[in-house]
Formats: sequence, C-alpha cells, structure tokens
Amino acid sequence: MPVTPYHFGPSGLIGYIFRKWIDLPVFVLANVVVDVEVLLNPFMNLGRPYHRLCHTFLIGAVIGAVWGLVAWLGLPVLNWFMKIIRIPYQTNAFKMIISGILGVWFHVLIDGIYHYDVKPFWPMQKNPLWRLLSKSQVEWICIACLAIFILLYIFSLKRQAAKKQ
Repeated sequence: MPVTPYHFGPSGLIGYIFRKWIDLPVFVLANVVVDVEVLLNPFMNLGRPYHRLCHTFLIGAVIGAVWGLVAWLGLPVLNWFMKIIRIPYQTNAFKMIISGILGVWFHVLIDGIYHYDVKPFWPMQKNPLWRLLSKSQVEWICIACLAIFILLYIFSLKRQAAKKQ
C-alpha cells in the first residue's frame, strides 16, 4: 500500500462483518504489524526491496501467530478498547492466533497486488498477484471498504442506542 492506513478499510470491513469468527482488533492490527518490516528498512539501510520475508504467506503466518500471542497477553487492553468503541467482544487464544495469521495474509494479498517487490509465495520469486488490479483500483477499493465499514459501524451504534430506549 502507498501507506499502511489504506489497509484499515478492507481489514476493518472484513473483520467487522466476520467478527463472530475473527478477532476484529487482532485482525486489523495484524495488517499494521507486518509493515514494521517496511518502516524499519530506512533505519537499517537495507535498500530495495522494501517488502521482504514478512510480506510472504509462509513467514507472514509466523508473524501473524506471534502477533496473536502478543495480543493475547494484551487482552485487557483490547477488552477496554472494544468497550470504548462499543463493539461486543469475546475471544480466545486460538481465535486471536488465527486472526493474526489471517490479518497478515490479508495484508500480503493486498500488497502482492499493489507492489511489484512482494513475493507472497516465497521461496517462489514470481508474484502472480501483481497487477491483478491497477494501483488506483486497489486504492479505491480500500477507500470504499473504509466507507462501508464506517457506515456499518454507525448503523450498529444507532441500533444499540435504539435498543436502550
């Protein structure tokens, strides 16, 4: 993605719709965690490619599982946050680990379409996902997903408020 926040639209929408099976905050934040690799690149003077092993399905699964375990340790914070944004939240360690893996894979899928240097099926060097959609199509889909997610969330808040009356 040109910038990581583009991932919030699709990951938020998918996570919100499937929150019964996917741990929403773990799934969404897994889409950010994986970009630590790209953010560290300039500080470590690694040069190109910017997207390396963390942006593969194989290593990404490990990163996602570790993220799910770390999130499990931070469960009180996630419970507190979900209560603040008024989204019902029930989870377990397995759901968090799976959500971490799926979140990183979702990020790799989107970046694989968008960036030429992503090697999602590493050790295979080809990226069969690259340019399945144009960059502008990916960006618009991400923005549309964010808009739909926000509308669903607002509708949910209004429905909760109506039930309390």
